[in-house]
Amino acid sequence: MAAVRVEAVLAAAEEQEAEKRRSITVEKELELEYDLGNLLAVDRNPPPAAALRGAGPRREALLQALARDNTQLLVSRLWELPAERAGGAGGPLVAQLPEPTFRLPREKPPPKPRPPTRWEQFARLKGIRRKKKTSLVWDEQAKEWRRRWGYRRAGGDPSRAWLAEVPAGADPEEDQFARLRREKRERVARNELNRLRNLARAHRAGSAVPAAPLHPTGHQDRDELRRVARVARVSTASLGRFQPRLPKESAEPPSRNSGKKRRFEPLLGNLAAERSRQLELLRDMGSKKPVLDITRAVNKQLRQEEAEAAAANKGKKQSKRGKRGRRQQRPGRSGKKSGARRQPQQKKAAGGGTGAGRRKKA
Repeated sequence: MAAVRVEAVLAAAEEQEAEKRRSITVEKELELEYDLGNLLAVDRNPPPAAALRGAGPRREALLQALARDNTQLLVSRLWELPAERAGGAGGPLVAQLPEPTFRLPREKPPPKPRPPTRWEQFARLKGIRRKKKTSLVWDEQAKEWRRRWGYRRAGGDPSRAWLAEVPAGADPEEDQFARLRREKRERVARNELNRLRNLARAHRAGSAVPAAPLHPTGHQDRDELRRVARVARVSTASLGRFQPRLPKESAEPPSRNSGKKRRFEPLLGNLAAERSRQLELLRDMGSKKPVLDITRAVNKQLRQEEAEAAAANKGKKQSKRGKRGRRQQRPGRSGKKSGARRQPQQKKAAGGGTGAGRRKKA
């Protein structure tokens, strides 16, 4: 076994002690700028340019050491903040962060203003202003303040009351509780339909792209002239199939739906987009809330309503035609005419029968 020198042991002990001191003590020429509200630390000290040139283990080690030192300084500042125990004496130690001073940029663009509903447009046209109501009202029955709308509202749900008043002029034998429940279901369905219609109208208004204007001046560029020629060609009855082509014009007839083609994502190269798509797919599959296609649902509802209206109108027309036809029919005269027509035919047939019998006898 080789002998261990005392100098080597002392040097190793000094390195270990220096590493321990380095874990909590960091010295910088320029002090860092801190924003503890955002957990941000800005280092203005220039890094050594010679060590950052090229790529290699030396550069990676330098960057890791720089990140570690700045993180240590930030954590040391966090320990200086006032702290308290969350959830009692045995809870974790939580620091009280100050208000942030550095304004971070938005990750996403600001949301677009919501398009007005039909009622908002009507109210704006008529000058109707919305009056703000308090959310709590006094309930005389419960003798307490309750919400104006929603669960446990003031006055309660009329369909769940133990007594229902029969309105004037109504059938006394009608079940008033069933009527109230039916009216409530109709109101809920009507409100949901109006909500879907507002969403569909807003979707159509947001997706509609206005056509590019065509200016008949003498300063059009090449793209505008090409667009004008395509519009003029497609405007014919044959959609430009039998129109003479211009010089340097493609042989294929322009389509009416010419525009942006479908673009497919590349199969290789963009790993970030592929990862985000897969995560979004897994999130949709794992969520309990179903994904609702609002445009498709609204279009289906509108088609169903149009079909029901058309069927109702068709039934009314058929019933009117049937009544008109029954009114025009006169069973008495038709019976007399039919009997009058049958009598000469019977006589003629009888006479013919006797003549035929005589000839056979002869």
